[in-house]
Amino acid sequence: MTGAISRWTILLLAVCIAGCSGAPPRPESIGRGDYTKVAEYVSALVRHEMKKRDVTGLSIALVDDQRVVWAEGFGYSDKAGKVPASPETVYRAGSISKLFTATAAMRLAERGGLDINRPLGDCLPGFSIRTRFTDTAPITPRSIMTHHSGLPSDYLKGMWTRNPDPLTRVADRLKDEYAANPPGTVFSYSNLGVTLLGAAVGKVAGRDFASHVRDEILLPLGMSRSSFSTVVDRTPLAAKGYRKGAEAEEPPLRDVPAGGLNASVLDLSRFVRMVFADGKAGDRQIIKPETLAEMLRPQNTDIPLDLDFRVGLGWMLGGLGDIDIRNGGPVAHHAGATLLFHGQLIVLPERKLGVVVLANSDTAGRVVGKVAAEALRLALEAKTGERQPEWEKPEGGGGSLPPEALHRYEGWYSTPVGAAKVRRESGELRVDVMNRTLRLIPRADGSLGLQYRLLGLFPIRIEELDDIGLSRADVAGREILAARTHGREFPIGERIRPVPVPAEWLGRTGEYEIANPGEDAVLLEKLRFRAEDGFLFADYSIPLLFPGTASFAVAPISDDEAVIQGFGRGMGETIRVVTVNGENMLSYSGYLMRKRGK
Repeated sequence: MTGAISRWTILLLAVCIAGCSGAPPRPESIGRGDYTKVAEYVSALVRHEMKKRDVTGLSIALVDDQRVVWAEGFGYSDKAGKVPASPETVYRAGSISKLFTATAAMRLAERGGLDINRPLGDCLPGFSIRTRFTDTAPITPRSIMTHHSGLPSDYLKGMWTRNPDPLTRVADRLKDEYAANPPGTVFSYSNLGVTLLGAAVGKVAGRDFASHVRDEILLPLGMSRSSFSTVVDRTPLAAKGYRKGAEAEEPPLRDVPAGGLNASVLDLSRFVRMVFADGKAGDRQIIKPETLAEMLRPQNTDIPLDLDFRVGLGWMLGGLGDIDIRNGGPVAHHAGATLLFHGQLIVLPERKLGVVVLANSDTAGRVVGKVAAEALRLALEAKTGERQPEWEKPEGGGGSLPPEALHRYEGWYSTPVGAAKVRRESGELRVDVMNRTLRLIPRADGSLGLQYRLLGLFPIRIEELDDIGLSRADVAGREILAARTHGREFPIGERIRPVPVPAEWLGRTGEYEIANPGEDAVLLEKLRFRAEDGFLFADYSIPLLFPGTASFAVAPISDDEAVIQGFGRGMGETIRVVTVNGENMLSYSGYLMRKRGK
């Protein structure tokens, strides 16, 4: 649920030196119904990827309609105790939780208890948030489930902490915060939104969210070992979490509806089977067929800034990164990530094929996605006899752009991993981001490929970037940086330009510290505000979430408020000047920042 880190963030963070040799050979062909061969190859792939990425334990379940055709565990759920991972191992499922929160909301909607098209405040009294946008649509449960609500991505203060506030108090924290975007204008992933939706579900149901989902969804599905909780499961079947190969403790999570599900791959396979049975589990209708169809219907086809990205109600739709599955009909999926756990769930509703992969290591993000997608591609071949068409990767070079085209790329961009500067050097384009420099190489398809050079001299192949080409486009009055992969384009950034920085904000440059850390486990560190190239930048690191330091351009809009430039996750959010006990501080996402040396 570091859905906190988007797919493109993970890819951009993968700019490192990583070998890619030794992968097991893919089978030449798979016979109809031969899931044994699927399991043999995917098992070899799992072991290869686990060793390569230092993953301690992983479990997988492959589903064909109402059957689990293969389920297995690899590595350890508890390395010190030498307890092997198994299909019954219980992991933190992260943002896969959001599928259940959306399902719970839609069940209430079926009964008339919740109108997903009405303002959220109708079902969550006391909710309010400030806005600078006029004549916009309201924040609704529907816009929350599609991540188009315009709400901030997170309310960081108290999100990961020893003693989390009750879910019901989250709305109270937002009265002085601002919406990040006008509702309905752009996809911007929001854990906060889904957390508020969960609070609304509990309010309408008249009971706490976790108990409601347990009795209305988990137990009827037969997910008897699954639960929603602030803490990692502590039963004998629970996996321990690992950071860089060493056992670590994951702190409690306040935002349970967004990422608090504990489950095994076998339990989650029951949810997958419910999808294939038009919402039924045995003889019980969990959700109506027409409701399920609406959840799987693309909801954002009229949003220009989303380009080719599609989202349903709770579900991500279509190919994205590794999830490129051809000739299988619509693809629906959701990943999950916490500080120590990762997961991926993918379904092909028309073919009634699905897969669930869960792992207990902070390094497993790439592994679960790659393994899940490859398992499902091979399962599709086993079920239909149709081999996946080969994807012809665009050539890393061979293209050319005239000087004026190269010039149009030059400048600063907001991206999920911070501000990136595109510049020309020796007639070629370079991009500087997160203290690294990449070359931008024109490709034959007109896009720009990414290349990293060790010590600035030796080209290094980074497999995560092989399929990605960058291009720019003017969309809805904004200059967009798009990632092109497998014939589709997804927005990953926006061109940003300097704005006047008032003397008041220039006087606030310098280093800062968090003044109200409390018992929070995930803190902003190395905080600094600085001026460069006509921009005001905010620098920070969150060591438990990503390596290095990110820099975001901040645009002052008054003497005491500034907005993070760009659109999408984390962008558009507000930094405010507040006075606490006579001392001026900066406030962001609930944290108070005090300037050092005062």
